[in-house]
Amino acid sequence: MNQVLRKGARKGSQTTMTNVETNDTAASVAAPGATVAPEKTASKKGASRKKGTPKAKKSVKAAAPKNEAKASKKATKPTAPRTESKGARILEMIGRAKGATLSELMTVSGWQAHSVRGFISTARKKHRVKIESSKNATGDRVYQVAE
Repeated sequence: MNQVLRKGARKGSQTTMTNVETNDTAASVAAPGATVAPEKTASKKGASRKKGTPKAKKSVKAAAPKNEAKASKKATKPTAPRTESKGARILEMIGRAKGATLSELMTVSGWQAHSVRGFISTARKKHRVKIESSKNATGDRVYQVAE
């Protein structure tokens, strides 16, 4: 007897086959009564990485021809914001001789104080504008373009 006996199985009892065993081509070709191991199927998941092992390096793609527009974009002068935008109105008001207070900038743009201050901070970097801030006699913050 070449069949594997299961727990509680009797020697004379007949074993039932699962769907995998009935559809197995190697089992149908083999001689009756011979034990044949089922073929391994391909794994659906990729191999998993163990903890602590470094990630695999990404493969390098073929170098695409460089676009001249992208290269020249970095070397160009900073551009001014659109003429009708809130940012342009803020920069215009700051450019006046006496500058503009924070409350004036808030009413023109419709932004909150922290948004106006954030825009001024990025305008310094992005538009390369030197902006000075000071307090006037009433204690309001005044922003001016430094010359």
